[in-house]
Amino acid sequence: MQVADTAQPFHAGTGRVGVLFCHGFTGSPWSLLEWARTTADAGHRVALPRLPGHGTSWQEMNLTGWQDWYSMAEREFNELRDQCDRVFVAGLSMGGALSLRLAEKYPDDVAGLILVNPAVLGYPNTFFVPLLQHFIGSVGAIGSDIASPGVTEHAYERTPLRAAASMMKLWAEVKACLDLVSCPLLMFRSVTDHVVPASSKEYILSHVSSDVIIDRVLPRSYHVATMDYEKDVIFTETLDFIEAHANVAG
Repeated sequence: MQVADTAQPFHAGTGRVGVLFCHGFTGSPWSLLEWARTTADAGHRVALPRLPGHGTSWQEMNLTGWQDWYSMAEREFNELRDQCDRVFVAGLSMGGALSLRLAEKYPDDVAGLILVNPAVLGYPNTFFVPLLQHFIGSVGAIGSDIASPGVTEHAYERTPLRAAASMMKLWAEVKACLDLVSCPLLMFRSVTDHVVPASSKEYILSHVSSDVIIDRVLPRSYHVATMDYEKDVIFTETLDFIEAHANVAG
């Protein structure tokens, strides 16, 4: 199936510090593209892959699962690890869960995590997804939760339920091992988030083992904060965070 123009992967830079970007559920690289470009322009090597099943159709996404999405992220991470001295991982929403999974599996190789409204828990209506997936293929969309008018992340217009149920299994896997996350952590949390509850972000902060935790609250942006009013705050503080931790034990 043809991949949308807005969903094309992005790779750039030749620096010795690498940054892997992981987009969210039903989204695409578009939601993180400006963030990745800003990071590459600062002299870092960046990888922003398109996760399997994304950027095509929700029907195709229902044929994929969290192991497929994680395998793509892991492959890109290992390529950066071979090319760079230090590698950071950044993620939005479900991409935050994938980022945490990498930090759990590679505690000595992830130099730091930058998470924007990461998802490991859902709102109460997600509790019915594992059952509903057997009866209906999709429900209404969750994408483009952005306060800034006229901005869209080009996410799917429907939410594929089989894929959503698989994402919830990813959440369980990640939550079970959060204590293995020990690298520096920079988290951005939107005060108003219609997709991921505050409890998800609080759960992460209270269960990781990181000695360095920077918790930033975004009062004006919604869930897709990387495209919202405070995106420049995210971009600038990401570069500051990388600079502060790129040479630690490196």
